[in-house]
Amino acid sequence: MKRREFLALGAGLAATAISGRAFAKGTPDDPYRIYRITYRGRTPVEDGFDNYLAANGISVEFIERDADRDTSKMPGFVNEIRELKPDLVYTWGTGVTLGAAGRHDAEDSSKYITDIPVVFALVSAPLKSGLVADLEHPGRNVTGAVHVVPTETQLRAMASYRPFTKLGVLFTPTEPNSVAIVEELGRLQETLGFELVAREFRIDGDGKPTDDGVEDLIAEIKQGGAEWLYLLPDTFLGSVYDRVVPAALAEKLPTFGAAELAVREGGALVALVSRYYSVGQLAASKAIKILSGEALPEDIPIETLSRFSLIINMEVAKELELYPPIEMLNYAEVITG
Repeated sequence: MKRREFLALGAGLAATAISGRAFAKGTPDDPYRIYRITYRGRTPVEDGFDNYLAANGISVEFIERDADRDTSKMPGFVNEIRELKPDLVYTWGTGVTLGAAGRHDAEDSSKYITDIPVVFALVSAPLKSGLVADLEHPGRNVTGAVHVVPTETQLRAMASYRPFTKLGVLFTPTEPNSVAIVEELGRLQETLGFELVAREFRIDGDGKPTDDGVEDLIAEIKQGGAEWLYLLPDTFLGSVYDRVVPAALAEKLPTFGAAELAVREGGALVALVSRYYSVGQLAASKAIKILSGEALPEDIPIETLSRFSLIINMEVAKELELYPPIEMLNYAEVITG
């Protein structure tokens, strides 16, 4: 029997259990078990994920774990997953997902989960970070939902709000995803006609990023002539918006976010985003296909949403005295407080 046929048969057998009477897997009598690893606690992504499952009548028992911004915890989570053998693993962010599943070109079953489906959300560049080699056909036990609007599209939206010739970026050098995006920005310089002013977060003695000296780094970016600070989808950056964005505001440097939280909680001026709640729903739709036995993760395309939202923080615009073009208000969501 071929592997695919065997797995399909197994999924079918798992869908029905006998205990005096028959009941289906994924019901309150026999819920699916999902091991969920978040990076910095619950976000609207998880709300979208959970509500989508519930709306489709899928009962789930979640085993909740949070890395608390420390991916060194991942080996312990991986060991626990092996012991508990859940039906599916949910991961939030690039660092957590790499810690759970590893790179596609360096699979190691002794370090990573290679035999249980992994569905991710909030990974911005699955190809560049090495999670998979092909978005349409992941070819391994990993699939998920990408939340980031294409980089060039973001830059063009930024220029529509305020033209620029120099773009500032602060990123984490130990995050492969962030390094890949900065490299992409470097390639886009000539195409879009701007100069990149990049600085890296400092790394402490344990090899972890730190927000020490953030104000100095932002000041350097401003002194370098940057007209925007691009808040790229960097996991560590997202955890220190409360240091980065006020420092930029003090320098009168407008900020453009690639993630929804950058503008809603981080205080950025503007963001072009896929809504977190909707990303969670998209990830959940893939989880249902796997749990129901409809498809294997290796055959489920990794996708992003087809519609994006432009969000403008008018309180910040007022403080910077940098208001959007009037026509932009016809389609943007405006935050006023």
